[in-house]
Amino acid sequence: MARAPGGARALLAGAGLAAALYVIPGCSSNPAPTDLKSLATGEMKSLTLEAQPGPAPTTPFVDAAGKTHTLAEFKGKAVVVNLWATWCAPCVQEMPTLAKLASETKGQPVAIVPISLDREDDRANAQSFIAKRPPLPFYNDPKFALAYALQPPAQGLPTTFLIDPSGVVRARVAGGADWSGPDALRVVEALQKTR
Repeated sequence: MARAPGGARALLAGAGLAAALYVIPGCSSNPAPTDLKSLATGEMKSLTLEAQPGPAPTTPFVDAAGKTHTLAEFKGKAVVVNLWATWCAPCVQEMPTLAKLASETKGQPVAIVPISLDREDDRANAQSFIAKRPPLPFYNDPKFALAYALQPPAQGLPTTFLIDPSGVVRARVAGGADWSGPDALRVVEALQKTR
């Protein structure tokens, strides 16, 4: 068997290495896509990108103890903000799925922020409803101020909007969705990487 000259061997070895480097990335397991638009499928088919992504509203809302908060407190995390009310049947139906998403992402730089738009006289009912869906926290905005501060404003309930770690509103889901499955997890993972 004839041996290739030294220079030819080096050239063949280099070509083999180049081919391996070209092929290996394509053989890796499915990496999580970072393009939110490509993830608008399955349970997340209603996901729409913001036409003009901008900073999250600075509108205040309150927690169960009456303490005032803003979305700026969640900067550095992927934030899933759900505007809901107890009188909204699709809101009530999707809340357990948001609780499951909160459990699945516990310990990660993710915040699931359900904000009730129930009136002051319905606040106790809304707070009791959320208390039965741990680990979700209770927040309330009885004047719908946050819904109107969004650009464009929320058109109905439920509306869920997604904020990247830098504090920019990137996408929203109008209407109810199932946040408990792999489609939603992929969206949250991609949101974590969006800047």
